[in-house]
Amino acid sequence: MKKLLIFLLSFLLAAAVSAAVNLNTASREQLQTLKGIGPSKAQAIIDYREQHGPFRSVDELVKVRGIGEKTLRRLEKSLTVVGPTVIDPDESAPRRRRAPRSLPSE
Repeated sequence: MKKLLIFLLSFLLAAAVSAAVNLNTASREQLQTLKGIGPSKAQAIIDYREQHGPFRSVDELVKVRGIGEKTLRRLEKSLTVVGPTVIDPDESAPRRRRAPRSLPSE
C-alpha cells in the first residue's frame, strides 16, 4: 500500500512539474495559451464541458466542434483532465499576433 501511495504521489508531482492545462478547470485565457487555440475554440471547449460535464480523458477533446485528431495530437502532451492547470509564467498570457512593422520612411 505504501509503495502504491508513493507511486501515485510521484506521478502527480511529475504531472504538476510539466506545463499542463486541465480541460476541466482551465479558464478561457488559460486555454488560449495552447498553440492553435484562440478565443472561439477556447469558448467551444468551455461550452462543451458545461453541456456534457467534465472531460473523462484528453481524447474526448475531439468531440469539441472545430478540434480534430491533428489538433489533439499536437496538444495532448500539454493537456490533462486531473490536477491543477500549471502554466509556465512566460506562457500565461494568450499569444497575440503582432501587427507587421512598417518599414521606415525614407
